[in-house]
Amino acid sequence: MKSEEWYKKGLRFECSQCGDCCTGAPGFIWVNQQEIEALAALIDESDLDRFLEKYTRKVGIRRTLIDFPNGDCVFFDNQKRCCTVYAARPRQCRTWPFWDSNLKSPEAWAQTCKVCPGSGQGRLYSIEEIETQRKVIQI
Repeated sequence: MKSEEWYKKGLRFECSQCGDCCTGAPGFIWVNQQEIEALAALIDESDLDRFLEKYTRKVGIRRTLIDFPNGDCVFFDNQKRCCTVYAARPRQCRTWPFWDSNLKSPEAWAQTCKVCPGSGQGRLYSIEEIETQRKVIQI
């Protein structure tokens, strides 16, 4: 049975704006050069080297946004519970929760729904929409 077959009727998702996906255990928010440039432009940082040093770290050959010791993303405003760079958020953030890791099985999706209050709620996304999002980044 192919993994996409279990959600062929679609899945529901509507962001609840809780900020839980921007906080928690430290992790990786992978960014490519285009995303780095968009983020730097949005926050008015013209020196890309300074942006890289202040907001990212290198992991192998890739770059990830840094997070604070408590796991919050560097661009998450904990007081307002919102992303300060939402308009230029990386593709990893834009495609949540339609990641391979969340779609591999009904059990994986159920776990996603437990940790994300918007997963399993709201608008029904078609399999075509889900697959388009899933293919953007492999997580």
